[in-house]
Amino acid sequence: MNLSYLHPADQLVMFMQRIYDKGLTTTSGGNLSILDEEGNLWITPAGIDKGTLTRQDIICIRPDGTAIGPHKPSSELPFHQSIYKKREDIKAVLHAHPPALVAFSIVRKTPALGLIPSVYKTCGDVAMASYALPGSEELGDNIAAEFEKDVNIVMLENHGVCIGAKDMFTAFMMFETLEYTANLEMLACRLGKPNALDAASFAVTETRYHLRMDDFIPNARSSEELAARRDMVTLIHRSYRQGLFTATQGTYSVRLADGSFLITPFGKDRAYLNEEDLVRVKAGMKEQGKTPSRAVRVHELIYEKNPHVNAVLLAHPPKAMAFAVTDAPFDPRTIPESYILLRDIEKRPFCELYTAPEKVATEFKENRPALIFHNDCVIVTGGTLLQAFDRLEVLESTAHSILNAVDLGPVAHISETEVEGLKTAFHLKD
Repeated sequence: MNLSYLHPADQLVMFMQRIYDKGLTTTSGGNLSILDEEGNLWITPAGIDKGTLTRQDIICIRPDGTAIGPHKPSSELPFHQSIYKKREDIKAVLHAHPPALVAFSIVRKTPALGLIPSVYKTCGDVAMASYALPGSEELGDNIAAEFEKDVNIVMLENHGVCIGAKDMFTAFMMFETLEYTANLEMLACRLGKPNALDAASFAVTETRYHLRMDDFIPNARSSEELAARRDMVTLIHRSYRQGLFTATQGTYSVRLADGSFLITPFGKDRAYLNEEDLVRVKAGMKEQGKTPSRAVRVHELIYEKNPHVNAVLLAHPPKAMAFAVTDAPFDPRTIPESYILLRDIEKRPFCELYTAPEKVATEFKENRPALIFHNDCVIVTGGTLLQAFDRLEVLESTAHSILNAVDLGPVAHISETEVEGLKTAFHLKD
């Protein structure tokens, strides 16, 4: 979706709906604004249900201060105006009270930004503004002073978070990513000490550039390909709704009968991805005019090394990732379903995906369909897209159950004898 063609009022409604639907604000909480090219400030109203917001509810503040609209503008208008005055590069401001970031705000700490490499790349530095009365000039001054330090994310003591960006999608992407890492850190703390990446590890991530690929123009699209595009988009949207993906994180691919495969594109909003956005890769070439995920080479190698694999899912589901950022082992021998679908999952070193993708590709077996990579991601494979997705759901659900069990007592795993019984009953290969 190209937001440059969407009216500011429609953008505010669209993103507020996403924030509300994801449980990241309440009926009365949070406010968004956009500064347009004419200097008009468009802002969400005060006292209007965020779950039913319409474009008619949005308020326009003219450069001369005149307010146009049926409601009062948000009571936080002063700090929106302060940010725009201090930073000419900022054209969108997002303020909300998401649960994980509020937890950090009330202990007056900022979330760890180095648990996975994409977080700092997306968010940059995060500042903390001193507490002041909501809607007051003092709060506006406190927030604007932090933005003057060239940061784009400011946590507010005992309040929430404020984000400024070049457009509302960029602001939302930073917001979603920061809430994700805040939640990840809290989950990880239930298992032990979260391990952040060091400078050397971050340097390794800089080696993941876009693969140089020649273009090809498809002559036609088979019914098989069209069905695969439809099914991928359906499950990508479901993955986003379930929190298995963020707006720009997560990669699905499906192998086609001719040996080519479809893969998610780079940088496209997963919530609005459509069939046309998916990129076909064939014989090392990509579909003309499109940019595949930077993980395309890993997907390609997995298909080359594993004839039984026809779908590959790379994701960052938060419960499973809690195990990826700690030393806690992940043992799926919890309930029969978990073991049957996941078998024996290993945790692999962080750098392998970057420095030894060929080796990674050989690690996937029929009895090892999934791997967890320290401080990076999980990769799940399957003979079909639905099987791979089922395994991803079960992986996250299993991790969730183990995390819930932490406060109840030690986990009693299925015994080796019981595992052998499952292998026999369900014809599981070693």
